[in-house]
Amino acid sequence: MKHANHTPTRWTRADALKVNENDPTTTQPLVSPDFPVMSDTVFIWDTMPLRELDGTVVSVNGWSVIFTLTADRRPHDPQFINADGRYDIKRDWEDRHGHARICYWYSRTGKDWIFGGRVMAEGVSPTTREWAGTPILLNNNGDIDLYYTCVTPGATIAKVRGQVVTSDTGVTLQGFDQVKSLFDADGIYYQTEAQNSTWNFRDPSPFIDPKDGKLYMVFEGNVAGERGTHEVGPNEIGLVPPGHEDVGGARYQVGCIGIAVARDLNGDEWEILPPLVTAVGVNDQTERPHYVFQDDKYYLFTISHKFTYADGVTGPDGVYGFVSDHLFGPYTLMNASGLVLGNPPSQPFQTYSHCVMPNGLVTSFIDSVPTSGDDYRIGGTEAPTVRIVLKGDRSFVQEAYDYGYIPAMRDVVLSQ
Repeated sequence: MKHANHTPTRWTRADALKVNENDPTTTQPLVSPDFPVMSDTVFIWDTMPLRELDGTVVSVNGWSVIFTLTADRRPHDPQFINADGRYDIKRDWEDRHGHARICYWYSRTGKDWIFGGRVMAEGVSPTTREWAGTPILLNNNGDIDLYYTCVTPGATIAKVRGQVVTSDTGVTLQGFDQVKSLFDADGIYYQTEAQNSTWNFRDPSPFIDPKDGKLYMVFEGNVAGERGTHEVGPNEIGLVPPGHEDVGGARYQVGCIGIAVARDLNGDEWEILPPLVTAVGVNDQTERPHYVFQDDKYYLFTISHKFTYADGVTGPDGVYGFVSDHLFGPYTLMNASGLVLGNPPSQPFQTYSHCVMPNGLVTSFIDSVPTSGDDYRIGGTEAPTVRIVLKGDRSFVQEAYDYGYIPAMRDVVLSQ
């Protein structure tokens, strides 16, 4: 396969200086500290609604299905019991990534989720951790390709195929027993573990380009090169005002949104392409990138943290966006800065891992919400859903809904 090279769009330091954490049109409403919890036995965080390759969120025979990164709550594990004999949920929550597994939930209402259990049996995935990706309903036979990230050792983009089966009382999954590795970071466009021991390479999100009909995938990466060797030059700095020319240690932040193209619609063979967006000198993480196609435009969203910003620039935990008339850009930053929906300054860690759906609804999970003094309550559960409106290169928060409200946009009736 041969594809024309494209020039990545740069998210510059000047762009990041435009971030306004106090703009109500790009701020997520406050989450109450008395939020409900989906489960007393597991934590959930990154949420992956079942969808089709055009982004449509679907139900199956009337059942909505979501996949989540999941970890057991361990209230009886001695390592999480404090000297006073009480369970330390905060330490347990912070330890969750090391034993992350992908589980699924189902619902008749698009909320009030029922736990279905593991997607893959223990030992099926070739690495110790199952990290986020995207479940795709392929047809009305109920076949699903789950694209996800195999982590430790290494980080590999992979997929596993299975099938959804429904009844009057619930949903089960079958198959999901043969994992196919697709590709790793190449060291040419995307940084490898050998180049940086804390490299990022994960979160596959496949889609059909509505204009050329080909199968592509976006993912999180870091720009290739040995850690600390990247130059933060005039193109990365942008048009900054006086006093903002010093970039400090910004050369260590080299996040990017990567893209690959499949050989055919089966999605078994892929070619890695240059990044769509780079954030050299701005931010080190561009997690869970995904598209919304609207008004003949490509809306590209990603999530990032305040702590992954480079020296001299900052922004809230939340979702950031870029828009273009063409898949390969150039892209314009949403709201001039990129910020689409950030946490309020008074509750900077309340939600994360936002997923923007084509109907404008945005789901995320609750991380931690302040209670009294310096104390806070751990979430590990679905946050209230928020609706945003996209107008050209601007976005506006419109309203908030119930916790974990992820309604299907279309119901698929299976032929089985």
